[in-house]
Amino acid sequence: MTAMLSHPFMQHAFLAGTAVAIAAGLTGYLLVLRGQVFTADALSHVAFTGALAALAAGLDARLGLFVVTVAVALAMGTLSRHARPGDVVIGGVFAWILGLGVFFLALYTRTRSGANGSASITVLFGSILGLSASRAALTALIAAVIAVGLAVIARPLIFASLDEAVALARGVPVRLLGLVFLALTGATAAESTQVVGALLILGLLAAPAGAASRLTSRPLRALGLSAVVAVLSVWLGLAASYVVPAVPPSFAILTVATGSYVLAAGLGWLRRRRPGSPLPVPPPG
Repeated sequence: MTAMLSHPFMQHAFLAGTAVAIAAGLTGYLLVLRGQVFTADALSHVAFTGALAALAAGLDARLGLFVVTVAVALAMGTLSRHARPGDVVIGGVFAWILGLGVFFLALYTRTRSGANGSASITVLFGSILGLSASRAALTALIAAVIAVGLAVIARPLIFASLDEAVALARGVPVRLLGLVFLALTGATAAESTQVVGALLILGLLAAPAGAASRLTSRPLRALGLSAVVAVLSVWLGLAASYVVPAVPPSFAILTVATGSYVLAAGLGWLRRRRPGSPLPVPPPG
């Protein structure tokens, strides 16, 4: 451990990865609770398209990542009842954005890939081991802001997610909460792209949340547990990629995250098989 953390690039990876994992764990559980995991899948493709659009225009990929991903997330919420996009809205946006991604990829390849040919690969699969000190610090700061925002809206958002009609009757601003949550989800997707890449964002968002929902039916406890599982997935994944350099860090991180879900599902099955055990509570979402 001492030898691993003596390298600056590993220090930067652990700093940025930990902060992004906390944000992804919190966001992922709320997505599972609200039945909006498909939204995260769509936003992962939006992140890819936004980054390529910025690269094709000669701009920083992070600008396209955040601006386009958050804007599309808000647009999906605006088109939906109570800012809770359904399959039709998400599917329509998904198809359109994917087509734009292909267009910007072709445009970038023809016009600018000679100057930075690896940029599109980085967007797809992440570059956590290539973060500079300043970029890692900025990534951690943005992820911390996202996590604080999620913590602030967590209780009323969980209330609105579990019983929307009662929340509306109690005066909870359900639509506003939904839009804020979608904006934070878009920002999380953009941030996670630097860790695991646009193609693999869904795994970091869904697997720890799924494991947490299998282990406990209490929303607030599961929310924190999801963040813990996500952080452990990043830590163990980074350690594995350091010990075995041939293993890409994004692959290692998602392998651990998926393994945590399988383990949680197995523990749930054993509890149900135990004589005299209470009836299981189905996971939210």
